[in-house]
Amino acid sequence: MSIALLIIDMQKAGSDPALGERGQPEAEANAARLLAAWRERGDPVIHIRHDDMNPASPYAPGKPGHAFCPEVAPLPHEEVIEKRTTNAFVGTDLMQALEGHNAAQIVVAGVHLEHCVGTTARMAGNLGFMVYLAGDATASLSNHDKNGRHFSADEIHAMMLAVLDGDFVKVSDTDTLLSLVNAEGAIPDGATLQ
Repeated sequence: MSIALLIIDMQKAGSDPALGERGQPEAEANAARLLAAWRERGDPVIHIRHDDMNPASPYAPGKPGHAFCPEVAPLPHEEVIEKRTTNAFVGTDLMQALEGHNAAQIVVAGVHLEHCVGTTARMAGNLGFMVYLAGDATASLSNHDKNGRHFSADEIHAMMLAVLDGDFVKVSDTDTLLSLVNAEGAIPDGATLQ
């Protein structure tokens, strides 16, 4: 068994002001720390790239925002899975890739928590994977409801972490996850998470 690192949609478009106020400026740096550790260990890394079919989207192929953020850009030999929905399992071969790596556990980082990261993490849990979400290696956007009430990126991020933790994933942080991955390339059952 292995523990796979899944980096979701860490593309330049993730910070495009047209999408809303972006929070968690440390997310890419923390994802890069996870990525460096996985590369050093030789553990499976899978990059998810959003290929939006709306030509006006900053995530549309050919747009500058479609490119990966440089600090977490895949190496030539690393897997890149393209998706067109908020769920990285839909219409892709992500499940086959994880099975090919014999992955029972997944550590998830990426943007945006309230969209593609949360949707994919929930699906992974429903499919039977043990999912660890690096809360400080994910980011959210501000938003507002139909009554005009504004929610900051920090408020949305905190709420999403609270909603996901326990029933869907185990929420932790980069330092804790890096300290818990053992010599066998897995997080021990019953590990204490921060």
